[in-house]
Amino acid sequence: MRLAIIPARGGSKRIPRKNIRHFRGKPMIAWSIDAAIQSGCFDKIIVSTDCEEIAQVARECGAKTPFTRPTELADDFTPTFPVLQHAVEAMELISGEKITLGCCIYATAPFTTADMIQAGQDRLTQSDDLDFALSVTSFPFPIQRALTISDMNRVQMLHPEHENTRSQDLPECYHDAGQFYWFRRDSLFDQSGFFSGKSAPVIIPRERVQDIDTEEDWHCAELAHELLEKRST
Repeated sequence: MRLAIIPARGGSKRIPRKNIRHFRGKPMIAWSIDAAIQSGCFDKIIVSTDCEEIAQVARECGAKTPFTRPTELADDFTPTFPVLQHAVEAMELISGEKITLGCCIYATAPFTTADMIQAGQDRLTQSDDLDFALSVTSFPFPIQRALTISDMNRVQMLHPEHENTRSQDLPECYHDAGQFYWFRRDSLFDQSGFFSGKSAPVIIPRERVQDIDTEEDWHCAELAHELLEKRST
């Protein structure tokens, strides 16, 4: 079975009801569910949540909610890995089928598209030596020339050896785009995180990556999303 897991706990503090608040006309989580459905990659699409309100919205949007996430896996400090491990084990117990491949798609990733999810599956399955395939994007400025501010309120280079290095001579660097993570079932239990030596990148354009943690982020994300949609029509 190929399984999509969308983690969506209740109790968001910075943006209340963030996972189901309407983003450009529909619940935020609906964008991730729609992308998973349209990708055609999955036998089942589930939402892992501790909140019945989120579960109801998820079902209305086309996902399944076959279990309730335990409270101990739904606080501010719970990492993603144990949430996915619980979801896989719960689904195997409920369905009687073994999960072969899975994909974690964050509930607050409205820029994720079906094509991106398909690209992640293709990237993972093109080599038996890979454990994970995850969305990444490039930094807009060379991180080797990053600055820090000291306790004395003075500027200093994080890597002073690159003070005179031309930007074009520095290797491009990437960061986790925070949208989706494909995994092999056994790798999820053999590894402790996604960033192993057997993780492949799925490079996403910077314009399709947006953290949404504040009201300002939300407003900027809606504007950017609308512009991207207009450009594609």
